[in-house]
Amino acid sequence: MLAFIGRRLSLALLILFGSTYLTYQLAAYSGDPLAGVRESTDPKKDVIIAELTKTLQLDVPPPARYFLWLTKAFTGDFGNTVILRLPVVDQIAAAIPITLRLVLAASILSVVIGISFGVLSAIRQYSRLDNSLTLLSFFLFSLPIFWIAVMLKEFMAIRFNDFLVNPTIDIVANILISGVIAVIIAGFVSGTKKRVLLTWLVTFGLFVSVFFAASATAWFRYPTMGIFGIAILGIACALGFTHLFSGLGNRKALGAGLSSVVLGLIAYYPFQAIAGPGTNYELMLALAALMLSSSYFIGYFFTKIDKGPVIRVAMLTAFMVSLFTVTDKLMQTWDNYFKLSDGRPIQTQGSYNITIFSNDFWVNNLDLVTHLFLPTTALALGFAGYLRYSRASMLEVLNMDYIRTARAKGMPEREVVLRHAVRNAMLPLTTLLTFEVAGLIGGAIITEGIFGWRGMGSLSNEAIQSQDLNLLMATFAISAFLTIMATLVADLLYSVLDPRIRIRK
Repeated sequence: MLAFIGRRLSLALLILFGSTYLTYQLAAYSGDPLAGVRESTDPKKDVIIAELTKTLQLDVPPPARYFLWLTKAFTGDFGNTVILRLPVVDQIAAAIPITLRLVLAASILSVVIGISFGVLSAIRQYSRLDNSLTLLSFFLFSLPIFWIAVMLKEFMAIRFNDFLVNPTIDIVANILISGVIAVIIAGFVSGTKKRVLLTWLVTFGLFVSVFFAASATAWFRYPTMGIFGIAILGIACALGFTHLFSGLGNRKALGAGLSSVVLGLIAYYPFQAIAGPGTNYELMLALAALMLSSSYFIGYFFTKIDKGPVIRVAMLTAFMVSLFTVTDKLMQTWDNYFKLSDGRPIQTQGSYNITIFSNDFWVNNLDLVTHLFLPTTALALGFAGYLRYSRASMLEVLNMDYIRTARAKGMPEREVVLRHAVRNAMLPLTTLLTFEVAGLIGGAIITEGIFGWRGMGSLSNEAIQSQDLNLLMATFAISAFLTIMATLVADLLYSVLDPRIRIRK
């Protein structure tokens, strides 16, 4: 294993050297970084040109200049930008957290939603649900990201902010929205037309009632879940996770999940008292670790055999209850943030509101969430790709002999799918997922540009447009290194996911 990693790292360094060398030469010969200065009418133009030529070493031929750049890059010195003459390292250090904040959340959502829907679509091949998800995936594939971003800004920001002035849903809009939601939920139901119609009617009536109550109580203006809302959602999660991992007949798993809900409800009011305006991330992480560790022991002591599914149900339920509790706390801060943002809480530009100065932990985080909402939604719609990949991979695995053998032995379908099929279906997706992680640092140029985020994508675009070689090479080298490392990680994961694959020494 160590010999394999050593060989791959040596090859990776060679590829990295070749790719950066070619990129440097192409960028150096493709344009003049001092073109803007040469066209200037500044009387000191010649002095500035001479100074920049010396600083950027433009008097050295590009092939030799690359090795000068490489020598400094090994020490962590990527030089200064051409226009602002600021250290490139500082620009990169400021852009990476912004890009991670933007792309990481969207990637997690798209992967989880895409793979879940893909597996579900494959299990129920050619069903109403499969046809609906296939149509949805092709529809999302056909939409350009810039159009999606613009539509989100118009309808989920500008018009929603206008809606908050008088947050009431009229009866026609209520019926239409509830009807569409009911159709979507009914599409997940299999069985007879009578069962599907009954599901539609119940869902339609439920959402009509919910939207009517939300309008009557101005819930969109003063949102909250409260301990009873968290209890209902927590119980729903406990039932869902139990059904997914072990079946509702497993009373131990269901009991562990419901116990995690009770634990979260017990901690609700102490959390409200502890997590005040002066809260910090260290305290939040400590509370999360305490909650998850407690749920682990709940699952561990609830049964003596087959502990895995029970522990998963308990911990995932505890995680969701914790997430609901934090969301409820952010909802309680909504009114204060609404006033600080001049009645326009959903922002369309930037990664934070520069006009808000607050020491309140929750106000600042709600500001980050509202700025993150639109670009994350735009990028997360890319789950259609994962849906198609996971569906195709899952269909291939479900036709394997060992799956038929497992079914012939009488193994429950849930175990056949989760313990055998899904794990092997993930093999073709491993490379895709690792490259997705590598692409996190590369940023999203179009999305960052539309929403005014200054991340790695915008930084790379700026470097190309301004012929800033130092900035361009820094962003490219980081992205190339992560991409090459992703291939190594993918190879190692293959052997973990499939015991039949072994890496030779």
